[in-house]
Amino acid sequence: MRAARTAATLAGAAGLALLGGCNSVLLDPKGDIGVQEKNLILISLGLMLLVVIPVIALTLWFAWRYRASNTRATYAPKWAHSTAIEVVVWSIPCVIVLTLGALIWRTTHSLDPYKPIESQQKPIRVDVVALNWKWLFIYPDYGVASVNQLAIPVDTPVSFRLTADSLMNSFFIPQLGSQVYAMAGMQTQLHLIANHPGTYAGRSASFSGSGFSDMHFDTLATSRADFDAWIARAKASPAVLSRGAYQHLAQPGEKTPVALYSNVAAGLFDGVVGQYMRDAHGNPICGTGANVPALTLERSGARAPATLAAE
Repeated sequence: MRAARTAATLAGAAGLALLGGCNSVLLDPKGDIGVQEKNLILISLGLMLLVVIPVIALTLWFAWRYRASNTRATYAPKWAHSTAIEVVVWSIPCVIVLTLGALIWRTTHSLDPYKPIESQQKPIRVDVVALNWKWLFIYPDYGVASVNQLAIPVDTPVSFRLTADSLMNSFFIPQLGSQVYAMAGMQTQLHLIANHPGTYAGRSASFSGSGFSDMHFDTLATSRADFDAWIARAKASPAVLSRGAYQHLAQPGEKTPVALYSNVAAGLFDGVVGQYMRDAHGNPICGTGANVPALTLERSGARAPATLAAE
């Protein structure tokens, strides 16, 4: 018995030591959306603890109060009902459930990831493509792109469009807010803002294969001047994200280093979204644009009209 207790004590100490190295970035938000989500988590936790804590306390009190050795406790083996207890047991949970329901209804609309953030600053547009296993960020207003590095200016809303080249993934910057899925052949949206400068970890929050654990990136939240300097460095990069370069980049690869591209092929993001939405003649359907890059024809297995005509 003594050996079992010693082993249990050591296991508990080891568990606490491991937890000591953890830090909850969700409770250290650096943007307005993250702050609202933190408050939602804490309020929901507090409301649920209103039930959990009294139940635990009363359980311990009943066990002590009605122990076999306490001869002063009332012995009532035929007791079965108390209106007062029933009122308390049912009314408090009902009030908490109604409160949580109202809270969820309100925050579902206020924290809708598709809802633009109100600001006097013009949003920065970023197109995100989840690759295997790396992140591609395209800045359509600047004509540049980056791999595994996201740069944004502080106090400026960021409007994301997200998709995936093949496997479904989940885009998540814990200190800035919501996670959103990126799915092949589909486009999702997300609006975030950073209110404090810093470097924030971004990651994939959905298992997507062998390279999943290394599919992360740094979010550089900087002043507007530093952001403009980052854009200037990207424009000075000798690398160009042509359609051929994208095909090479889209090949599975782990621990891909940060890369900057000074130019991006026109319609690249729309082409990735629409690569599976073509008819047998290679024509775009489902509302995709006509300027879809030719690489999507090859990747989807469709053939261009000119090829069909030649046959």
